[in-house]
Amino acid sequence: MGRKRKGRDISGWVVIDKPAGLTSTAVVNKLRWAFDANKAGHAGTLDPDATGVLAIAFGEATKTVPYITDALKAYTFTVRLGQATNTDDAEGELIASSDDRPDDGAIKEALQQFVGDIEQVPPQFSAVKIDGQRAYKRARDGEEMEIAARPLFVESLLLVDRPDADHVTLEMVCGKGGYVRSIARDLGQALGCYGHVRELRRVWSGPFSVEDALTLDQVEAAARTPDLDAHLLPLETGLEDLPEVTASSEGATRLRNGNPGMVFADGVEYGDECWASYEGRAVAVGRLKGAELHPSRVFNTA
Repeated sequence: MGRKRKGRDISGWVVIDKPAGLTSTAVVNKLRWAFDANKAGHAGTLDPDATGVLAIAFGEATKTVPYITDALKAYTFTVRLGQATNTDDAEGELIASSDDRPDDGAIKEALQQFVGDIEQVPPQFSAVKIDGQRAYKRARDGEEMEIAARPLFVESLLLVDRPDADHVTLEMVCGKGGYVRSIARDLGQALGCYGHVRELRRVWSGPFSVEDALTLDQVEAAARTPDLDAHLLPLETGLEDLPEVTASSEGATRLRNGNPGMVFADGVEYGDECWASYEGRAVAVGRLKGAELHPSRVFNTA
């Protein structure tokens, strides 16, 4: 029998403006301590040197993490032109260089090939698994691997600034599974001058924006106090991209037990994925079939 987790049974979301130098897991651990929560997780890893939106889920809200992971996200990032590194960011070793510097027109034209449904090869130093082992572990041992390309949807990729000849600042909105480092690497290759990410910041992720985020200093100052609890967003925030239906009293009881339950749906089609609420609280996520929701996830929010 597993040990019971220590901490409070709290549920909800908190948005953190992650600083550079910390892993996403380290931030989750800090937040779990600060809220004295027994369960926490994050929606979408940021590299240690990246900053910006890291959405932390507690308790029952962790069941909504996949909907944030699948949502569109926006990044601003600076690409250093003329240099390639083995990690595709500024922390890596220089492996190639060029004196060529494309003009803004050439950059804007090259960016077009990275918009829409594209195929992207993850960096050698990434968390993808190759034969059961993380790629970054094998890369640290000096091994060079063939990593299969993966699909990525890029809604937009724009040149927003050119601080100097060596640097360009880009803004990208993309779907699940994108590696900004790969975009910088591939853009440099397309331009014939090499490139890597110098700075990276996630500005929003699904419904969560950096303007609404807390810093870790703010979290630590209010740790384990009601003032910090006041920043907890409802777990329903993680379901904003899904249509909502309303459960009847009997339907809510059946749904909470994992059974199909009666709901009142307006504008939701047969077979659509949606979430059911009862008295303003999330009860379940599932597929609508007739007048019933067939649950795939159930929330203990009673």
